[in-house]
Amino acid sequence: MRDGKALRAAVLAVLLLGLIGPIAAGLAQTGRAAFGTMPVLGLEQVGLGPWRDLAAIPGIRTSIGLTLFTGGTATLLSLLLATGVCAMVHDRLSRSAAARWLAPFLAAPHAAVAIGLAFVLAPSGWIARLVAPLLGLDRPPGLAIVNDPWGIGLILGLMIKEVPFLLLVMLAALTQVPVRRHMVAGRSLGYARGPVWIRIIAPQVWPLIRLPVMVVLAYALSTVDMALILGPSNPPVLAVLLTRQFTAADLAQILPASAGALVQVGLVGVAFAALWLCEALAGRAGLWWLRRGGRGSAAAPLMQAANATVLVLLVLGVLAMIALALWSVAWRWPWPAPLPESWSARAWTGSVRGWSAALLNTAMLAGVTTVLSLILAIAWLEGEDRAGLARARWAEMLIYLPLLVPQIAFLFGLNILFLRLGISGGFFAVAWAQSLFVFPYVMIALSDPWRALDPRLVRAAASLGAGPWRRLFAVKIPVLIVPVLTAAAIGVAVSVAQYLPTLFMGAGRVATLTTEAVTLSSGSDRRVTGVYAILQAGLPFAAYVAAFVIPALLFRNRAAMKGGGA
Repeated sequence: MRDGKALRAAVLAVLLLGLIGPIAAGLAQTGRAAFGTMPVLGLEQVGLGPWRDLAAIPGIRTSIGLTLFTGGTATLLSLLLATGVCAMVHDRLSRSAAARWLAPFLAAPHAAVAIGLAFVLAPSGWIARLVAPLLGLDRPPGLAIVNDPWGIGLILGLMIKEVPFLLLVMLAALTQVPVRRHMVAGRSLGYARGPVWIRIIAPQVWPLIRLPVMVVLAYALSTVDMALILGPSNPPVLAVLLTRQFTAADLAQILPASAGALVQVGLVGVAFAALWLCEALAGRAGLWWLRRGGRGSAAAPLMQAANATVLVLLVLGVLAMIALALWSVAWRWPWPAPLPESWSARAWTGSVRGWSAALLNTAMLAGVTTVLSLILAIAWLEGEDRAGLARARWAEMLIYLPLLVPQIAFLFGLNILFLRLGISGGFFAVAWAQSLFVFPYVMIALSDPWRALDPRLVRAAASLGAGPWRRLFAVKIPVLIVPVLTAAAIGVAVSVAQYLPTLFMGAGRVATLTTEAVTLSSGSDRRVTGVYAILQAGLPFAAYVAAFVIPALLFRNRAAMKGGGA
């Protein structure tokens, strides 16, 4: 017990110093700059000048409105679609099977999906090429979905990534709810599948998925890489506008950008308040609906529509990945041919020096951040086991904190702080910044399988004389090898996808596949962009494949060990 508390205290100290402290320091630095104090520029007079400069930026109000519209709409639609699909397939699709089917969509970084989707949806993209002969189009149509002023392309891109994530989160939450018993009871009383789900099961699932939904909402409101590729360009969403201000040649623009970063935090806070208000209103509406009676058979068409919409989104995601691969080996691809007329590997060989360096940096960052996050997560979970204590609510919030605070609100302030300390712009600064976001996902992925481990295995090992560390390395980790490797694959995917932490903390000197792909996406050479995007998507996919293949090879003669044993 004492050993467990000491281990928990050590991990907590590391997280407070390495996670909470830097976020607070970055926010404080951003707050000082927002009110005119920035000693490195010789500015020490507190005032509201940065806020007046922010309000004077052309299109700032439109940017704020676009941020709320695109982020709110993408999150709401993703939640509704994932709920509809869960209601239809939860008794026919296990969590492990869903993980296998959805792994490519979870592995693909946001920027790679956005670039591929742009290739598919652009006026000269794949869909336009396929329908051109049917509609008699002799040139690309004038209809623009990519970079459209309403942000429709950005909403589609966000939904392709967030629906699979929410679907997996819901399926995991359903393991804690007696769904089958509720469904049998409800159906025996004459209720259709949809009303049983909405009236009985969904209210029990919502508290289990509230935090992940908040993470999705915070990301959708503050995404930069997807918004740069798919979102409105003039004016853009607020996070993109602020990134341009932060990286402008005129250093004075940092002050209004810092004020805008606090506005970004406010927008996420308003969105969270709106979510809680909707939760309260939905509770009252649900009570009124229950008292009103009725069997609600009209929900079935809505659930079928949700399934069809998700299928369309997944098909778009697959087409996006195929389009990336085709463009990377295409040579001549004139309009409106559906496939290239000639093929070539010149895009790969011609840019090999560039992508090999970026690939090496990306792989090294993914390795360092994932291993560090796995060690911390296992130490935290082992500490909970040895202390015999359940995780407190504040500890859960601590894990989610880096995912709930907009990155742009504290990363630049943190970069300024690091510059003053002389430790910015290097590999380890980027690795540390990425770990802030890799650790939460690794922890979330590993927690449930760790808690589900059969305690009789550990007790049997203890009765045979195995000490705590031997029980950890000889029993727990081998039995949990599948969840551990899956968590590692998720860590690799999260690390590869990081754009803003790499851009800010690397000071532009640490090039990764993501930073290069986002930069190239604004150029005209789709072939080279496709090469970087394919490599960016391939690295996490290889990690997911390894997570499935390694246990199968290690335990090929032990069937029970291949499933994780948890």
